[in-house]
Amino acid sequence: MTPDQMTQAGREPAEQMVPDAAAPGRPGRGGVDRTTRQAALWATAIALPLTVLVAVLAFGQLSAPDPAAGPTTPPTPTRPQSTAAMQMAAPPLADRPATVCRALVSRLPATIRDLHQRPVVAGSEQNAAYGDPALTVECGIPAPSIAPTDTMWLVNQVCWQAVQGAAGMVLTTVDREVPVRLSVPQGHEQTVQWAAPVSESVVASVPSAKDIPSGCGS
Repeated sequence: MTPDQMTQAGREPAEQMVPDAAAPGRPGRGGVDRTTRQAALWATAIALPLTVLVAVLAFGQLSAPDPAAGPTTPPTPTRPQSTAAMQMAAPPLADRPATVCRALVSRLPATIRDLHQRPVVAGSEQNAAYGDPALTVECGIPAPSIAPTDTMWLVNQVCWQAVQGAAGMVLTTVDREVPVRLSVPQGHEQTVQWAAPVSESVVASVPSAKDIPSGCGS
């Protein structure tokens, strides 16, 4: 064997001892090298947050109000109401009715439905007015006459006689020691439901009468 052949033979075992996986930038025999796997992991870690961000932005655009649809319908504004003093009659009352009427007026609500209470020119101890045109409450009036054909309404434990006329509806209590009249002029809904909040004040301040008409029920 020549010296060149001996040198070549001595090299071959050394070259065979170098594993394929040790060569940089080359895949090993078992699959993808470590550098390639790390790159794939970084790509996945970056792609997932981007996907979530795109989904959030898309949801926000879907849920955002459409400018072309225009604003929602605003609530109907309350009609301006007069605050001027209302002219009402104030006949003199005996001591007992005057005391009862003062108690009633002090318990009347500040508003009836959407009508605000307004001042009266005279008889603030026995009268009250609401809204415009004015719905009025009068205490200590003469007891009404009751005809067999008259309609009676029991509203919140108070019996009211209802009379419809050209000027509007007049409701008068017929089961109380001191009569109370509620006048609902044209321009307002002609319904006995206006008497509901007034009835609560009547029950709290005006005693029941001894004789109650049979049409009032129980």
